[in-house]
Amino acid sequence: MAGRRPTLISALCYRDPKAALALLEAAFGFELVMLIEDADGNLAHSEMAWGEAMIMIGREWDEATKSPASLEGKTTQTVHIHIEDDIDAHCGRARAAGLEIIQAPEDQFYGDRTYRARDPEGHIWTSARR
Repeated sequence: MAGRRPTLISALCYRDPKAALALLEAAFGFELVMLIEDADGNLAHSEMAWGEAMIMIGREWDEATKSPASLEGKTTQTVHIHIEDDIDAHCGRARAAGLEIIQAPEDQFYGDRTYRARDPEGHIWTSARR
């Protein structure tokens, strides 16, 4: 991803952020564009690109910043990915990478074809194609 940075970047916390980086690349095709480790080799900061968008993947770092896995699966946000490719194939890739498909691809009344997946730590990912 070259050029201007997005003006809004979502950040997600994981118990095992390095595993999340590999999973998100395999499941959705995110591209790792920045990885900074601390002196002990722990992930300190990372950024992944998806088209013109980015996400940051990090570790739990205080009592208020947790993975859904540390909160009995509770989450207050989901991530939405708009794709141009075959949504059913995209869903198959996510399933093969280990995500739980919680809503199979389905045509929506507003014109999108959408599916939802939950990653191993409980983050919910919605993918859609218009």
